[in-house]
Amino acid sequence: MPPKKRNSGTTQTKGLKPAAENSSPDKKDSPELSLKKHRDKDVEFVTLCKSLHVTGLVCDRAWTLWKTVQESLDEVPDSQTRLWGACLFVTVTDMDVACFTFTQVLKAVNLNVKQFTALVRKLDVNLDTISTKVNSALSRLEKKYDVTLTSFHLWCSIHRCNVMVLLITVSLLSTGRVLQMEDDLVISFQLLLCTLELFIKRCPPDLLQPLYKSSISKVQNPPTRTSRRNQSKVKSRPPEPEVDVQLLETLSKENGCNADEVKNVYQTSFSAFLDSLDLSRSPDFPQVNELDQQYEENYLKSRDIDGRLFFDGDETVLVPKVEISQEERTPKKNLPDEETILIPPQTPIRAAMTSIQQLRGELISTGDQPSTNLDKYFKNCTVDPTQDVLKRLETLEQTFSQRFGQAVGPRCVILGKQRFTLGVRLYYKVMEEMLKSEEKRLSVQNFSKLLNDSTFHTSLMACALEVVMATYGGVSFKTGGYNPGGDDPAEADVCFPWILDVFRLSAFDFYKVIESFIKAEPTLSKDIVKHLETCENLIMERIAWRTGSPLFELLKQEHEGGAAEQVETPASFNQPLQHNHTAADLYLSPVRPGHRVLPPEFPATPGSPATSQVPTQAASQTPRHPKSNSLSLFYKKLYRLAYSRLKILCSYLLSSHSELEPIIWTLFQHTLQHEYELMRDRHLDQLMMSAMYAICKVKSVDLRFKTIVTAYKNMPNTNQETFKHVLITEGHYDSIIVFYNQVFMQKLKTNILQYASTRPPTLSPIPQIPRSPYKFPNSPLRVPGSNNVYISPLKSPRMSPGIMTPRSRMLVSIGESFGLSSRFQKINQMVNSSERSFKRTLDLGSSPKPLKRLRFDMDGQDEADGSKSGGDSTLIQKLAEMSSTRSRMQEQKMKEDAEAKKE
Repeated sequence: MPPKKRNSGTTQTKGLKPAAENSSPDKKDSPELSLKKHRDKDVEFVTLCKSLHVTGLVCDRAWTLWKTVQESLDEVPDSQTRLWGACLFVTVTDMDVACFTFTQVLKAVNLNVKQFTALVRKLDVNLDTISTKVNSALSRLEKKYDVTLTSFHLWCSIHRCNVMVLLITVSLLSTGRVLQMEDDLVISFQLLLCTLELFIKRCPPDLLQPLYKSSISKVQNPPTRTSRRNQSKVKSRPPEPEVDVQLLETLSKENGCNADEVKNVYQTSFSAFLDSLDLSRSPDFPQVNELDQQYEENYLKSRDIDGRLFFDGDETVLVPKVEISQEERTPKKNLPDEETILIPPQTPIRAAMTSIQQLRGELISTGDQPSTNLDKYFKNCTVDPTQDVLKRLETLEQTFSQRFGQAVGPRCVILGKQRFTLGVRLYYKVMEEMLKSEEKRLSVQNFSKLLNDSTFHTSLMACALEVVMATYGGVSFKTGGYNPGGDDPAEADVCFPWILDVFRLSAFDFYKVIESFIKAEPTLSKDIVKHLETCENLIMERIAWRTGSPLFELLKQEHEGGAAEQVETPASFNQPLQHNHTAADLYLSPVRPGHRVLPPEFPATPGSPATSQVPTQAASQTPRHPKSNSLSLFYKKLYRLAYSRLKILCSYLLSSHSELEPIIWTLFQHTLQHEYELMRDRHLDQLMMSAMYAICKVKSVDLRFKTIVTAYKNMPNTNQETFKHVLITEGHYDSIIVFYNQVFMQKLKTNILQYASTRPPTLSPIPQIPRSPYKFPNSPLRVPGSNNVYISPLKSPRMSPGIMTPRSRMLVSIGESFGLSSRFQKINQMVNSSERSFKRTLDLGSSPKPLKRLRFDMDGQDEADGSKSGGDSTLIQKLAEMSSTRSRMQEQKMKEDAEAKKE
């Protein structure tokens, strides 16, 4: 039975209330809009602006944005009022003004959270509507919504009474007071458990479920002895209620949280929050009106989602209903009459808790100090690094925990120390495995140079902490690793590359440890391995190219010193990405002298242009200088990343001009090798798009920049700032078209024009592109001779059945046959439904339609005038192949069933 709605607050009506819901933070600075002054606009639009109390400037800019969107869309995908609301939200977010809250605009346009965020993202049709700032705000709102929704489900599972409104308000208020980032899923959930402990022990037993009723400690804490002098003071107020450890442990265990972490959150953050409200000294429930008023102030200040709407069952926060056929089902055990059991989808908090449990489980046998084996390695060094290691960790812990507290919340420093401790355990574990591998490879035990290298230790610790932070916070990155113009100090974000800034560690030094780290820790989950691989790609794409990076000094030394033909000879392109370089080689490089022999010519890779030759000047390099292994490997990986991204873009745009791909690659590779200064404070993809446009220009292929950036947006791991915000000169940024005209073309004009001559430059070989340089230890392996048949190695159980989630329990099947052919039909239906969705999402068989308008274009420049058709997508062929394989499997199974019946 739904609870009664509150008599005060902002969530009682679906419309805007004149008292609370319309009270915007800047209302006193927002004069009433005049219809006469804004008569050039639609009357209903101005009415919407008035209801949301926006300023005249916001009204003007939102209307201008609406007109731009209207011109860019072939047809309006939704009602005008809803689109107006989206334009107002985008404008207010970009201008950073406090006119209305997110909830208020939802109610004004009658949409729920998911519908509205999807609508705002639809506005990005012309690629210049949604800024990175708006995208970041949307992502944060969506994450906070998911956190609150997850909390609401837990509220409902424990309390079924009107006390819930108090619990919800206290939980929401504690999250807003304790955390600067209210979208921190794990800490928000831990605060919720603290709130539940407070309320459960104050609830009448008949209102509680049996599990929690029996968990409340029966033995009360004995009263503390006090002196006679202080007895009168003690009697004047009720004793402070102590935390019920048994209840808190039950709540933690039931919800997959680490009990020690929850206790720390209670002691360091939640207890202080209770003191601020005078709740810790009272055994009674707090007053609803007082809490509601305090939350109202926080809500209007944050301008986002009113969490109390969940309790009211408000339509703006309701989860869209999911068809039963789309729900996950547990396999039936040959019980046709039994009703199907529905398993709810994996929730973000459940996934996070499972990942944290797995990480802690892997480190349970690892201590906070060097193990006996690791200590032996330290003692075998010419200079014992033990004391330096311990002092360095002490300094890094203080730095990390303080910065963590600044980003997450001032009372979360102790939580930062807890995560640092986990990182230390992983740091020691991986270091020991690295040294064992080095000992086996080199047959030596004295690693004095490596173990006394401060950069190596800092990088290894940073990588361990990145694994911990990604496990707790989910796999995410700060604006895709792209933040032109420097970091925004006001943005509290602990996503990569935050850890590099905390330790003042260069991205180039951090990259050196990533591959060795992954190889030394085979228990890392596939998601974490992919996360680290993405970190490596972000470093190569942009972060390592920032001013001040040691990469530029190394490049300068290699070029000026004549160390072979620049950093990486093209002769190695057609070789697989296999090397024997370990972290030791990369951090001590270029100590060891290199022996680089340059062949005068080398064979082309299959599928690449006819036999190519190394340029004469490269082959004639005779001086031999120490070779930088770290730089050589960096460029080897860089070239493969660059070509893989170029290949994707060419498949989108130049399927009918496949002969241009190797030419574009040659110019692209030449730029990275000889004109590497163009990468300073820029992005790899900026050079890629410029190279593509330049070659198409000299080859008289009609491909506009607007078409290029339209296709580029469909590529994985891209950010619109890459083509909207490109460095032109120091401190000045503009679009990629301006960059091409004023920088790229001016620098490479002579080289570009050579491709139009009768004697074009020698083509660069095509690099071999591995699926991934990292092998996942538990990845399925393809069965030889088959198309879609894989086998998976047996996994050792990481989690006991007691801590398995309902979702993971459902995946375990013991002593059960697969069943009848009807199950194949059900699986086939599920795959087919997802296949149709997959086709709609990823079918890029034809070139994208150029944009009608691209606002960052210069006037009269690069106007789009149509679209080109491309070849058939290989994706459709693969899907057809998958469908055919499934059909054969189904037919085979049906034959087996028929034969079994005959027998």
